[in-house]
Amino acid sequence: MNLRSITLFSCLVLGIINSLVAQDKKSLQIKRSSEAPKIDGILDEALWEDADIATNFISFRPEIGKQRPKEERTEIKMTYDNQAIYIAAYLYDDPTKIMKQLTSRDNFGQSDFLGIIINPNNDAQNDTEFFVFGSGQQADALASPTIGEDFGWNAVWQSAVKIVDDGWIVEVKIPYRCIRFTDQEDPVWGIQFHRHFRRERSQYTWNPIDPTKGNIGIYHGELKGLQNITPPVRLNLYPFATGIVNDFDGDTDTDLNFGMDVKYGITDNFTLDATLVPDFSQAGFDNVTLNLGPFEQTFSEQRQFFTEGVDLFSKGNLFFSRRIGGRPSGELSLSDDEEANVPREVKVLNAIKVSGRTKNGLGIGIFNAITEKTEASITNTETGEQRKEVVEPFANYNVLVVDQLFNGNSSVSLINTNVMREGNFRDANVTGLVTNLQNKRNTYNIVAEAKMSNVNHQFEASETGYSSFFYIGKSHGKFRYSFDHSFADTKYDINDLGLILRNNYNNFGADVSYRIFEPKGNLNNYRINAYINYRNLANPGVFTGTNFGAEYNAQNKGLNNYGFWFDMEPGKQYDYFESRDGRYFIYENIASAGGYYSSNYNKKFAYDISANSYKIFEDGRDLFGYNLSLSPRFRFNDKFLTIYSFNLNMSNGSRGYATEADDQPIFGERNRQRLTNTISANYTFNPFNTLSLTFRHYWDTVNYDYELFTLLDNGLLTTDSGYTVDNVEESPNINFSTWNIDLSYSWQFAPGSFLTALYRNQLFNSDTLSKDSYSESLNTLFEQPIQHTLSVRLQYFLDFNGIKSVFQGKNSAS
Repeated sequence: MNLRSITLFSCLVLGIINSLVAQDKKSLQIKRSSEAPKIDGILDEALWEDADIATNFISFRPEIGKQRPKEERTEIKMTYDNQAIYIAAYLYDDPTKIMKQLTSRDNFGQSDFLGIIINPNNDAQNDTEFFVFGSGQQADALASPTIGEDFGWNAVWQSAVKIVDDGWIVEVKIPYRCIRFTDQEDPVWGIQFHRHFRRERSQYTWNPIDPTKGNIGIYHGELKGLQNITPPVRLNLYPFATGIVNDFDGDTDTDLNFGMDVKYGITDNFTLDATLVPDFSQAGFDNVTLNLGPFEQTFSEQRQFFTEGVDLFSKGNLFFSRRIGGRPSGELSLSDDEEANVPREVKVLNAIKVSGRTKNGLGIGIFNAITEKTEASITNTETGEQRKEVVEPFANYNVLVVDQLFNGNSSVSLINTNVMREGNFRDANVTGLVTNLQNKRNTYNIVAEAKMSNVNHQFEASETGYSSFFYIGKSHGKFRYSFDHSFADTKYDINDLGLILRNNYNNFGADVSYRIFEPKGNLNNYRINAYINYRNLANPGVFTGTNFGAEYNAQNKGLNNYGFWFDMEPGKQYDYFESRDGRYFIYENIASAGGYYSSNYNKKFAYDISANSYKIFEDGRDLFGYNLSLSPRFRFNDKFLTIYSFNLNMSNGSRGYATEADDQPIFGERNRQRLTNTISANYTFNPFNTLSLTFRHYWDTVNYDYELFTLLDNGLLTTDSGYTVDNVEESPNINFSTWNIDLSYSWQFAPGSFLTALYRNQLFNSDTLSKDSYSESLNTLFEQPIQHTLSVRLQYFLDFNGIKSVFQGKNSAS
């Protein structure tokens, strides 16, 4: 089925099921104020007296359509002037029941909150969210149906909270620089308010929400009465300085970096974000593990610039920001007597992104980053001579996204990613067309994607590959179902600026589920889901495997969550990737099952526990494994929380790639034991000062049976070749361990301005002593050189409008 057929079929289906269901929306009339209220949580200004009131909040979780009693009601008022929108909320409640755990910004914790959702385009799909917690802390996010909530986005706005005898008061100032909107004469904005009672995890909204269908944005109310507001000059500067001291194995070096992040409103609805001379020294550490599989190990993005405001760029899943500044892409030509020292990462020189959306729903995103030329140091082991060789030239990374919203719930997107490297190095270009369609009743959903990649290799001819995805499903009610198909040929490759672990697949899947949206018996909610997948290679078009399974997830009225699942891979499964040479490896009949329990986090002591096991039912094999995780947490008070996590993973009798000998893959049967301990502790003095500790120790041993296997052309393994652990070039046995500690202190000394101090130490060891005990391995790890890092970063927020008003004030005074 080609793209045109998919599009025509989608339109036909939507035309059949399309009908419009109108819903009355609440509206709030806002009045202009001649003076700005003081943001102190005390509503004593006259401007609040005759403001329209948003009240009569209705629940949508866990119950639907309920109201709180009068003594727990919510009343919200709004006003505005030339600089900002102001919100005053009186949240009636018993003050002894208000939960208000102090957390870091954007961390909800165990706290009641008020949510303010603003959509200037009133398109039901592009929301700006502001949250204020009972503790006084803030959170903010950009939200849309396709990406969910992006809490990587951060704005600078003011709020104040005051606990009173009959509840709590919230007062908020949201400057216009925090909101993208066009210059309109009488605009009607989308507006919604959420109130969350953490003690029972119930949530209420001003305009009612039907959680059984549609995205949450279609249920916004309307804000009317805004007049003569002009989008400000949105120019924010974040100059910073970072001092770093590194010590490793007795060698100490220092560095002092200066740079600046810039946010500039190019037009009313489009913003330029830039990082000039970027500094990522305080990004969190990666949770490195031992990777025995055929695919690369990847990690989530930790650098703030690449996590903030990237909603448009996530369309089509073609952009993986860790590629920028990652490992060099070039290949080295070494003689037998040479060894190379290759840098682990490439320096990012600068990066910019431009994004926004017009009133008509047209979104445009442009991303660009450049990285510097990187060289490897190559040493001749016999003569000692050294030379340099480029492993990553000067490179330019680009992303272009054009995304059109329509009908308040659907979109079509065109995405292009491009990587250009100087000289004869690998270049790449990827283009994708993505559609996400909902009918007007929000009852059915269709997703169709078509993508093409072109890679110009360093030493090989260029290749063009193709991929597609199609999904259709029922998206409303208690009973739901879906069908999907995914395809990628052997040449489809997006890994220069995207992430695909493997290509060459032609897979089918189906899913069916049943859920409840309101409490029933002792349960607040539950969901039962069953699925089946059928997998093939795209070329040759052969069967590779199938699996089916089911899962159950629920929350009881004690706010405890639990669930269980099972999965079965029946019959022969053909793995074409484990061997690394294109031949398949057969395994049969693997069954796995597990469950979890998460207790109520509202209590001072809570815990998470999960366990699963798996077994193979195959003649001549005795594979059995299990995984156990336990994570207790204790909240000493509203300021201090500590969490300990323990994970044990045991696998006995698994088979897989071990090493290579005589230009062929060598397999082995192995016993593997993984143990991970982590500790996190946070002490939040107040919403502006936080002390955090993160610790992780990961230990992994892999011990192979003495006899090793070679792979036959029929997918089976044999020991007839005579390979053993002792006669291969390098022992495949592994003892692998890492150790990381981060201790940080953050102080927000002014709006948007931070002083952050970070101490980090790291240890790493990998050897073949797979039979060493945990304590012996830990002693060996402590014998390795330690990486100590101390960094202090100062960032200051400058708003152009604030600077301008200061100078205007001085001029008028003179």
